[in-house]
This record gives sequence, C-alpha cells and structure tokens, in this order.
Amino acid sequence: MQTEADRRTLAALLDWYREMGVDTAVADAPIDWLARGDAPPGQAFRLPEQENKAVPEAPPRAPLSRDGERPSPPPRIAPRAPAPQPSLEPRPGFAATPPDAAEIAARRIARDAPDLEALETALRAFDGCGLKATAKNLCFYRGAPRARLMIIGEAPGREEDLEGRPFVGRAGQLLDKMLAAIALKEEDVHITNVVYWRPPGNRTPTPQESQVCRPFLERQMELVEPEVVLLLGGAAAKQVLDTTDGIMRIRGKWREIQSSGRTVRTMATLHPAYLLRTPAAKRQAWRDLLAVQAALEKS
Repeated sequence: MQTEADRRTLAALLDWYREMGVDTAVADAPIDWLARGDAPPGQAFRLPEQENKAVPEAPPRAPLSRDGERPSPPPRIAPRAPAPQPSLEPRPGFAATPPDAAEIAARRIARDAPDLEALETALRAFDGCGLKATAKNLCFYRGAPRARLMIIGEAPGREEDLEGRPFVGRAGQLLDKMLAAIALKEEDVHITNVVYWRPPGNRTPTPQESQVCRPFLERQMELVEPEVVLLLGGAAAKQVLDTTDGIMRIRGKWREIQSSGRTVRTMATLHPAYLLRTPAAKRQAWRDLLAVQAALEKS
C-alpha cells in the first residue's frame, strides 16, 4: 500500500523531472500503433490489483457444535465514513467564461487601465480566470510600481494566497536573499506572477489560465517599464517567451521581448522553490543573477 511518504517522494520526483525539462514520456523502441488495428493505446492496460483479482471463494462453513448448531457469525462493523474533503468547485455566483471570450475581454479591460491601481481594480472585478473561484485573494505584485528590474514567477502559493502578495513564503524569502546578494531590495524591483490567483493544490497553471491572464501581465509590464525582466522557473519562461524548451535549456541566456514598442532584455533562471529542494543548483542561479546585475549596471 502506498504511504503518504511514498506519495511525497513521487511528487518530488515528478517535480524534479519538470524542472529538468522532461515533458514527454518515450519508450526505448518506437511503437507502430497503426499495426495494432483499431485498438487504442492503453486498451490492454490493467492495474496490478485488477490482474491479480480473482473471484472470491466462499468462506468455509463453521463446524457444527456439540448440539448440532453452527455458531452465529461475528457482527459486521460498518466502515467509517471518509472525512469530508474541501470542495474545489466554483463558488456560487461565479460564472465560468470560455477561454477565448475571456482572453478577448481581458485584452479590452487591460488596455483601458491607465495605471497599476486601475489595473488591479480591473483584475479584482475580472471573472474570466477559473482560478479566482478557488483562491482566497488576488496576488497582484509587491515592490516598486516602476522598476528597472521586473521579476515574474509562476503562480501564488498558500502563503501568498493568504496574504494577497506574491513571493512571501519560503521561496519568497530566498528570493529576497538572492536579490540582496546583488545589492537589490524590495523597493528596487517589481515582483509578480504569470497568473494572479493560486491554483488548487499549488499545481502548475494550465496554458489556458496563463493565456487568459497574459493581457494583464503585458499591460503591467508596459506600466512598470522595466529595463530587464527575470523569469523564475519553467512555467513563467514558457509563457512569457512562447517556448516549449525546459528551464535547463533556456536558463542563463538573454532573450528579447517587445513591450509597448520597447525592446526589453529577458533572462530565465531557476525558481527559488526549486533551489530550496536542490541546493546544489544555487551556483547556476548565482551566475544568472550576476549577469542580471551586470546588465543593470551597464544600462
């Protein structure tokens, strides 16, 4: 039986695969699915417990007692009802919006926001992202409203959802130390995420959720006017840079993105949450930070 420790180990292994850029499962040899006729892939798959499950045999009858009667069976104990789980269904009154229509509405709303305060107000009233239905708070940004360095992460976590500010948990504390190492403080940077609400269970945002939030992020970048954008982790890098490459393949390399007619230098690096799990990778993140520091000093 799989224990809670086994599940945590498996989740950590899958997370490590994701950070390493593993996004496709392949076999040692190619499979010709067309040669298998109309049978779809996975049709013959059975769980081990299903394969070994045999028809239960009738239990042996109890022997007769001296007076020729069989003893009565032990009383059946009703199974304990499982503990109620918190519902992740949308709250009453929250109407889901199709992704295409939500993105069109988001672009119109974001374009009309003249400043960050208006953009935040628009986000609070926006119901086009399904993440809002299960989150407690909007996590817009922390730091300076205008900054030379803009930092974009993946999504709020539990602590961020409770406080309503991005990067305030353990990963955020490590991020603050990383910035201090290159002589930067919170008031020197602008910190946000590609989505503004916490995904249930801290899962990775779906491409649809990120795409719906993207018009707000683009408008936010126009209002902040950064000279350098630092992307934390693979999910943020893939969304902002429109790439499918893993973080290990693209980290530490300068890219250019367009923002309101301006060319902004952009670099992806490892997420602080990954560095907490893999301290040996801090040397790579440190090299990326030094490159960002040099770019800011030159500009």
